[in-house]
This record gives sequence, C-alpha cells and structure tokens, in this order.
Amino acid sequence: MSDAYIKQDTPFVVPTDDGKHIEEHFGIPSTGMKDVSVARMEAPPGWSEPAQTPEFDELTLMVKGRKRIIVGEEAFELSAGQLTLVRAGTRVQYSNPFDEPAEYWSVCRPAFSPDRVHRE
Repeated sequence: MSDAYIKQDTPFVVPTDDGKHIEEHFGIPSTGMKDVSVARMEAPPGWSEPAQTPEFDELTLMVKGRKRIIVGEEAFELSAGQLTLVRAGTRVQYSNPFDEPAEYWSVCRPAFSPDRVHRE
C-alpha cells in the first residue's frame, strides 16, 4: 500500500433498520477519516428519514431514480445526474416517495457521524 493514496476495496456497510443500503467508502468507521466521508446509498421506494440539522456540509449526487429534499420550507426533487449541496446548520429532510429505488453518493465534510447529524 502506498502512502500517496488509499484504494478502497471493502466499504463499511452501515447497519440500518429502514431498508436503506449504505456503503461508506471513506469516513470514520471505514478508514478513520474525520474530515470527510464518502458513501454510496440505495434508498428503496417509500423510504424517508427524520428531519435533521447536521454539523456538516452534504453533497448529494444522484445516480439513478429520484430523491425528495426539503430544505427549510422549500421542497424539490433531485434526479439522476443532478447534484445538490446542503450547508451545515441547515434543517433538511431526505426521502424517496417514488416508485423506483434511488441510488446516490453522499459526501459529508466534516465526516458524517451520529453525533453530528442531529435528527429530530
């Protein structure tokens, strides 16, 4: 292994109880990185999570399907090929109320952690 790079072959699969599949490639549980996390996610049809006000910026890049995002009082859809940035300290709620699965990548800076997400 080189000190110049990290090749991630075995992402950490985050245990969930809501049907969402999360593979963290870089972050606290997978590599010990605290400054950034990168995860691939699959949200099944009908999935949603509670609103949150995280202490990290979160970039979301949609690969397949759609995702509904509510930022404050504004709701919008993110479709395949689109990217959004939700800034730290912003109240946000993510869901997939659609009939098809949603696949996307999430990048959080600093890294995602349960202590920093502040779910309602």
